[in-house]
Amino acid sequence: MDYLIWTGAVVSVLGLAGIFYCILTVARAKRAGLDDAALRARLQRVVVVNMAALFISVIGLMMVVVGIFLK
Repeated sequence: MDYLIWTGAVVSVLGLAGIFYCILTVARAKRAGLDDAALRARLQRVVVVNMAALFISVIGLMMVVVGIFLK
């Protein structure tokens, strides 16, 4: 079950990279000095990516836990 643990770790790191991408995107959007409507539109797109990244990260962590239990 080592392959499940390592695959889950890679999937979890990919999700974490997506979360960091969202953090950087929001920081850039705030520094850009956009008006309220443009900032809101940009943040709405980031929320979708953020939720997907969190889901991927959770799936990866679940794979790691299942791999540890089955080992």
